Amino acid sequence: MDWNDLEDFRISNKIKGKGALALMVQLTRSFSKDSLPIDPDDYVTGKQGQVAGLGEGNLKKILADHGIQRQLAKEAGRTNRGNMGLMRMYAELINNMEAPVDFEAIEEYWIRHVLEYFAGQPFKLTRDSSRSVTDAVNGLLEQAANRQKENPGMKYAGSVLQHLVAAKLELLMPTVEIHGASDADDQTGREGDFIIDDTAIHCTTAPANLLIEKCKANLSHGLHPIIVTISDRVITARTLLEDAGIGQRVEVWDLQQFLSTNVYEHGCFNSKYRHDVLAELISNYNGIIDEFETDPSLRIEYDA
Repeated sequence: MDWNDLEDFRISNKIKGKGALALMVQLTRSFSKDSLPIDPDDYVTGKQGQVAGLGEGNLKKILADHGIQRQLAKEAGRTNRGNMGLMRMYAELINNMEAPVDFEAIEEYWIRHVLEYFAGQPFKLTRDSSRSVTDAVNGLLEQAANRQKENPGMKYAGSVLQHLVAAKLELLMPTVEIHGASDADDQTGREGDFIIDDTAIHCTTAPANLLIEKCKANLSHGLHPIIVTISDRVITARTLLEDAGIGQRVEVWDLQQFLSTNVYEHGCFNSKYRHDVLAELISNYNGIIDEFETDPSLRIEYDA
């Protein structure tokens, strides 16, 4: 097999976005089950408007075969009319390859580029002296929320929140125990996302009754619970606590102020030092992502 031909095909057709990669992954699997030469007309829908056989479930299954659980493209390449021409050119490329065609290796080739796509999509944070720390954190949470909308079922916002809290705690206490954001408390035996002395810290973007029950359990075990959430969910958390009769016994902090206060204090309220502290916080955060998460796109790119 001439890998240069495959690479030239990818580059010349600018196959780097999620839709085109979704198409290549699925076509490769479909072609591998077909007999050569591939007849591209077999891969055209009845109305000849789309490539046949594409679907979110199909794509998810192929990615799962490679240990990838993250969603690549919800439409799975179905809605791009340009993919019809791309499919025909790809069929021609496969037909011109020397037999036997190693479809398993070709699929691995496209999967590597899928992983590169994921790895190349970190959250962005730009240094701006006129921007408040609170606004910067809001920007990160907004990016995470938007990505979550594109990938239903994923909890990007919650992961970013928890690991930003972890990064701040690690600045204060380097020995604090940290876990992956998907590690459930009841599976690990922990009574909160972070346990520090007699304090249980819970991180959430959506306070609900289950969290309130955890706070009750903390209190019964002699722990002091703290809820860290996003600013527009603070009232929700406090209302739930009041309804449960423990409103006076649980602290509720919003993440934006939790981080902003720390950055200003450790930066001695000086602009230059403040950016140094923020850079250190982001560096800690990225280190935590590298160690405890499998999705590198959770990293934050900070141009300080």
